[in-house]
Amino acid sequence: MDRKYDIAVIPGDGTGPEVIAEGLKVVDAVSHKYGFGVFFHPYDLGGEQYMRTGEALPEAVFESIKTRNAIYLGAIGHPDVPPGVLEKGILLRLRFELDQYVNLRPVKLYAGVEIPLKDKGPDDIDLVIIRENTEGLYAGAGGYLRRGTPQEVAIQESINTRMGVERCIRYAFELCRERNRAKKLTLCGKTNVLTYAFDLWERTFKEVAQAYPDIEIDYVHVDALCMWLVKNPEVFDVIVTDNMFGDIITDLAAILQGGMGMAAGANINPEGISMFEPIGGSAPKYAGQNIVNPIAAILAAQLMLDTFGETDAARMIEKAVTKVLAEDLKGVAAGCMGCSTSDVGDLIVEFIQAS
Repeated sequence: MDRKYDIAVIPGDGTGPEVIAEGLKVVDAVSHKYGFGVFFHPYDLGGEQYMRTGEALPEAVFESIKTRNAIYLGAIGHPDVPPGVLEKGILLRLRFELDQYVNLRPVKLYAGVEIPLKDKGPDDIDLVIIRENTEGLYAGAGGYLRRGTPQEVAIQESINTRMGVERCIRYAFELCRERNRAKKLTLCGKTNVLTYAFDLWERTFKEVAQAYPDIEIDYVHVDALCMWLVKNPEVFDVIVTDNMFGDIITDLAAILQGGMGMAAGANINPEGISMFEPIGGSAPKYAGQNIVNPIAAILAAQLMLDTFGETDAARMIEKAVTKVLAEDLKGVAAGCMGCSTSDVGDLIVEFIQAS
């Protein structure tokens, strides 16, 4: 067995361990079917570990994670830990220090999944959002002046470098060409107000576009894009945008595919270690009930295998997901599937093994 992958597994908080267990079950099934090895290395990170030790991501653990081929993450977020502590200490540290500069979010509607848009179907919703993942407002630049007084000033700065912007845009052009669908790349920004940051984005976008004459380019303000995503999602193929706008529009886009239980994402370093996760969060109110939808976690595993180059295995996972959604589930919301979290994983594995 020549193809072997070491995967750092971070089940995390809340429902994270439940959905990750199903993803691992599916990856194990396709690895046997397609003849490659997967070795899962679990890491106890999240709210419980932080409350025990006071450390979000111990240095020795981080050094160990850096030796793996990829990271498979369940969810980070605990109701007893102040907001931002785990997010900055684990998620942002992994993204920034591993230079995972592309956030990739496929937005695809599968047959059998109901969404709020009554006149849109699978033929209308199949796009990808590329979000710059290490700069912008999330870079952490800023501070306070006269904190705690009536004259308090809070400053949060958006950091945009030519290198960071260009490599994200170039990745988006390459993906658009590889998808080979509408071959249209849309830049989402706010050039009429955020004139410095998005002047850089727009100039870079147009300059890079010269190397991709086969790709149609377009620009849409972020507020207008939010409207068009709902009104006419079929006009989009690939969207590229900055960190903050990408964070917002990907959550909006998740509703176009059935909600957070259907939305998978990847934090990509094309030359290094990437991280794959469902984007729905830890959902602590459902933890331990075996009722949440694991499809997003399973599709995140599919993205991981596709990134490894295990294309046939990734396609088999999507084929199994498509079948189960169309024929076996009553819905995709927590408690509405007509079966348990573990049942969904079993159904997908059964299809893979029988195919």
